[in-house]
Amino acid sequence: MQRTFLKSKLHRVTTTASELEYEGSCEIDGVLLDAAGISAFEQIQIYNIANGNRFTTYAIRGKENSGVISVNGAAAHKAAVGDLLIIASYASYDECEVKNYAPNLCYVDDHNTLTRKSSAIR
Repeated sequence: MQRTFLKSKLHRVTTTASELEYEGSCEIDGVLLDAAGISAFEQIQIYNIANGNRFTTYAIRGKENSGVISVNGAAAHKAAVGDLLIIASYASYDECEVKNYAPNLCYVDDHNTLTRKSSAIR
């Protein structure tokens, strides 16, 4: 049996751009993608803390250490510059994998700079 669990989370990142006239997706600082284990073009869920919007898109790699979190295309209607977001990815695991399962939880400061990683919520 396969079960779906949180694979990774970028917690309380700040939206730095919201570009409607873009093909789509969410551009994320490459350092944050690597820390969370999210690949370019991987499906992500975005939860907007400011307005409650929840939506699905995919990640594109932004410049390392840029702090960029750009919500693009139609999703730009769901996030404004300055909004706090949670960006999550999920994966399916079989029973053997679940025994060693641990999510990548990544926390940032006000400039979207990685401050700590954890596998447990405090």
